[in-house]
Amino acid sequence: MTKVNLINIKGEKVKDLNLKDTVWNIEVNDIVLKKAIDLQLASLRQGTHKTKDRSEVRGGGAKPWRQKGTGRARHGSRRSPIWVGGGVVFGVTPRSYTFKMNKKERVLALKSALTYKYKEKKLVVIDDITINSVKTKEVKILISELKLEGKILFVTSTDAEKLYLATRNLSNITVILSNEINVFDIVNADVIVCDEETINTIEEVLK
Repeated sequence: MTKVNLINIKGEKVKDLNLKDTVWNIEVNDIVLKKAIDLQLASLRQGTHKTKDRSEVRGGGAKPWRQKGTGRARHGSRRSPIWVGGGVVFGVTPRSYTFKMNKKERVLALKSALTYKYKEKKLVVIDDITINSVKTKEVKILISELKLEGKILFVTSTDAEKLYLATRNLSNITVILSNEINVFDIVNADVIVCDEETINTIEEVLK
């Protein structure tokens, strides 16, 4: 059984918390993990880029000059891609960049990301993640007490409104609910901070 220290907001150890090996200590699949990250980033792309082909550009209704007798090459339309102002060949058009990923792959990618954070000792579990005010100062004190550095991801299973309001001015902190946990946020963070209830929720969903 995998274990992690359960601490309070002052960084003091409360007890040992058992973690399920099937979630936090699996054989990592880097290929599936990368695929999940690519999928999440691809879904953020708008895909609204557009160029005009020869059927959409303006002009070109008449033949530029007669077919024979001028000594010049034959042309049928000024909308041809070889003309200035003509259409674009194989230009970009609006599209969706998302692709299919099986449910088992999604789960495996999430478990792989969580395993990486646990093995790198970047998982911090506290008994209560609730704060009393929306002041940024209180969060900074919490970060100082827990000795956290870099990009921090707070994952909570309770109402996170105060925590979100208190951290919105801090560019290195992200706050999400336990049901919003995703591969990119986990990999992008240097440290994950969550409460005991969040651990139980994650293990229940990914069992």
